Amino acid sequence: METEDKLIVFGISLVLLIVAVLILNPFVIVNAGEKGVVMNWGAVSDKVVGEGLHVLIPIQQSVKKINVKTVKYETEVAAYSNDAQVVTGKLALNYHLQGDKANRIYQEIGDNGMVQDTIVNPAIQEAFKSAAARFSAADLLGKRTLMAEDMKAGLSDRLKDNFITVDALSLVNFSFSFDYEHAVEAKLIAQQNALKAENDLQKAKAEAAAQVAKAEAEASSIKMQAEAIKEQGGKDYIQLKAIDKWDGSLPSQMVPGGSVPFLDLSN
Repeated sequence: METEDKLIVFGISLVLLIVAVLILNPFVIVNAGEKGVVMNWGAVSDKVVGEGLHVLIPIQQSVKKINVKTVKYETEVAAYSNDAQVVTGKLALNYHLQGDKANRIYQEIGDNGMVQDTIVNPAIQEAFKSAAARFSAADLLGKRTLMAEDMKAGLSDRLKDNFITVDALSLVNFSFSFDYEHAVEAKLIAQQNALKAENDLQKAKAEAAAQVAKAEAEASSIKMQAEAIKEQGGKDYIQLKAIDKWDGSLPSQMVPGGSVPFLDLSN
């Protein structure tokens, strides 16, 4: 009976131990792309654990998991250009938290949601306003990439103080007020019309110059012909014109004593 009692006691103890382990849960698993901030009695410690299985001191310790993978964050932005035009857009920022500073981030800012709301989004809005104020609206239309690079540099400097690293930044879309865009469109149309008018004018000048050249050539030809007629007394020219019109047939009847037309054998 003593052996059976020992087995019963052992079984009960084992069950109680399992229950205690399940209740106290001294194990924690940190997944890939996460860091675990170890808490002692609810206070942030200096200890940060990486991915894998970790054993904690029951009751005393717990772990707060922080995502340190690259996160894509999109938000709407609005600002004024340096010529007081409203500029709106949608910005996409890729960033990640510095894993070795996860305890500082959680202690000073909070979890990932708090990081975005209290640090990342305000920094984006400020960087967009600062970058837009450096350009005129007309310049922004052609310097979108330059503005994005300017913003990335500014954000990198600002966020690194909060242990946040900027990976990439892009302006998803970019627009101005309806009135400004309408004015830009009207200006482009006016420029196109002016260019067409200039092209038409140059074409007309070229055609006029061609007509003048043609007229001068014809006048020169007429002058040369007139001088030739004058030198020949007009006889040779008249005979030449008659030859041009002659079809090559001799007359079927000849006037007695007459000569064959156009044949002057005296020379």
